[in-house]
Parts: sequence; C-alpha cells; structure tokens
Amino acid sequence: MTGTDEDRLARVALTWLAEPGTQAVFHLVNEVGAVAALDLLLRGDAADSTLRSTVAARSSGGDARAVAEQAVARAERLGARLVTPHDDEWPHQVAHLTRLQLSGAARKVDLETAPPLCFWVRGAWPLGQAFERSVAVVGARAATPYGTHVATELGYGLAERDWTVVSGGAFGIDSAAHRGALTAGGLTVAVLACGLDRPYPMGNTALFDRIAETGLLVSEWLPGAEPLRPRFLIRNRVIAAATRGTVLVEAAARSGATQTLNRAIGVLRTGMVVPGPVTSAMSVGAHRLLRDEPRTRLVTGVAHVLEEVGRIGADLAPPDRAPERLRDGLDDAATQVLEALPRRRPLALEAVAARAGVDLRTAMRKLSMLEELSLVVRRDDGYALAPTPSGGRK
Repeated sequence: MTGTDEDRLARVALTWLAEPGTQAVFHLVNEVGAVAALDLLLRGDAADSTLRSTVAARSSGGDARAVAEQAVARAERLGARLVTPHDDEWPHQVAHLTRLQLSGAARKVDLETAPPLCFWVRGAWPLGQAFERSVAVVGARAATPYGTHVATELGYGLAERDWTVVSGGAFGIDSAAHRGALTAGGLTVAVLACGLDRPYPMGNTALFDRIAETGLLVSEWLPGAEPLRPRFLIRNRVIAAATRGTVLVEAAARSGATQTLNRAIGVLRTGMVVPGPVTSAMSVGAHRLLRDEPRTRLVTGVAHVLEEVGRIGADLAPPDRAPERLRDGLDDAATQVLEALPRRRPLALEAVAARAGVDLRTAMRKLSMLEELSLVVRRDDGYALAPTPSGGRK
C-alpha cells in the first residue's frame, strides 16, 4: 500500500470514528497528517476528552482500518469513488468552512463545522468542476404547490444557463429543484446525509438513479451509513460552502433549510430568499430571515439569482417593469387630448380642445398623430377612442 493509499484509508477511518465536521479531528489531521492522526486516536492519546470517548465507543464495534478497507471495496462494487483533498477534482472552496462563525452557537452541530476529510462520489462528473458554477436550492420538505413551482422553475432556469443545481435530495423543494435541472438537461448534485448505497428518502430512489446517471451523488459518510437526523444538519454545511450561493424557497418556523442559509452567509456566500404568501406557514422561516438577517437578498426568479452569484456586471437582472403601451411615449399635450376623449361617444374638435385645455391647432395636430397610432378614430361627428380587443384602453 502506498503512502497515498494509507492517507486515503486513514481519512475514511477517521470519518467513521468521529462524525464529519469534528473540529478536533480536522485540526489534528492538519497538524500531523491523516495517518498519524489515526494512530494517535486509536492509542487513546487525543487531547480532547469527548473525542477520546467517541473513538473508544466506535472502536468497540470494529477495527477502524478494516472498516475503511471494506468501505472502499463496497464503493467500488457500487460504482462510486473516494475523493480526498489530494485529488485534482477536490472542491477547494469547502476549506472556507474554517472561517465559519455562527452567532450564538451552542449546539454541537453548530460548533462542529470543520471542512470534510473526504467525499464519496457516484457519477462521472469531476466533483470540483460540478461545484465550480453551482447554486444551492433548498427549502421545506412539506412544500406547497407554490414552492414546488418556484423551485422547479429555478432548477430549470439555472441548469438551462449552465449552472449546477445543488440540493439535498429530500422531498419537496429539494426534489423539485433537482427535477427542474434534469428536465432542462442540466447538471444537478445531491449531497446526502447517509451512505451512497442507502439514499434517503427511499421514495426518491428513482430520482437518485437519474441524478447519478447525468450528475453526481455526494456523501461524507461511508457506504452503508444510516440517515440519522443529526447528519442532515452536518451535511448542510457542505451544501452551503461548496456553492456560490444558496436560495431558500420555503421554510417553516423551525426548518433545517434556514440553517443551510445561515451557514452560507457565515462562509461569505450569497444568501437568497424567495418570498411567499404572508399567510403561509411554509414561508414563516424564510420571511424571518429576510427581516432579521440584513445580508440576505430577496429574489423572485432566475434572473435575480444570477445577478447575485454571476459575474459582476455581466449577469444583471433586467429591471422589473410593466409592459409598455403606446400611450407611454406620448408627450403631455397628446396625453391631455387622449384623456379628454370620452369612452362611449365621439367628440367634436372644438369640444376636445376645450376639455383638454389646448388650442384648436394643437388639438388638431395631436389628434392626427393619435389617429396614426391607432389610438383615436375620426368619425363624421367627431373623434373617438379606438376600440381595443380587450375592451380596455391602449
């Protein structure tokens, strides 16, 4: 076994001994390397007492190196591969997790946010390349039809513009974003909180297979790992750091999706929120972020998202404006004359001039121009507004 192979197996073993994101393990690997860090932990020499207890408990269930070798063999049978920081396809932006600081952090999941030691990947795309131009779209599992529609449109529109759509593969907003990207024939990545051979939820198995065929399935956990609840929150830091920005489509008051957005902001990524109906419980968390977190940006579609994450000056969203009407280009006098005409009957030239407050010559000139624009018709008994197909005014 070469030194590189030893390092790879050590990283797998370390991820099995302690959950991904454990700060003490990450710093130890940085200081002495993965192989020496593994030896130190297995000897029970870790300075952190909590880490020593965790390693001892996990080691009672098997030999860490043997578990790592079995995981690599299992991944090969699955058609998956192990990616470490020594590989060319490693997404180096996840290293920014070292600067993640969450205000008021007290829970373990908010403190143990170190960068990954390795990834398991299923799919042909190079991992770093897939994440290079990527946007995360996350939100509620119990999505409303509104949220599902918005997430699908975002997934489709981003993929259509050659952006990778990243999400967590869950029901609701995640699935809608993935499916939108697949429908557009684009690239999508599902970052899982379990082993690649145990994708969760099971109801999305067909979706995961489609993603693996044209995109990527990614996980920090060894093949066979269960989708335990805390692992979803651990996983979210990767979605936040690996992408250019995160869009939150829907989130209830207590939602893991808001946690992903907070982590994105914490590593200086763009945090974006799609507003929802103020009466919807599925938008309470999203609206709270918009109100309380000044670094979040309100977005209503793909153009806004691209303006936030794209190249400066090259991906500006067009300003929102109502459709232009013929009358929008009229000068003040022409507008006065047009507004002077009644809706249901013609009016003589003199009467139009009097109602508009202009002289006869001006009224005649403006009426001729309005007639050329098909806004006014001339009849035997005067001038009238031209009819419109909808019955309204042009």
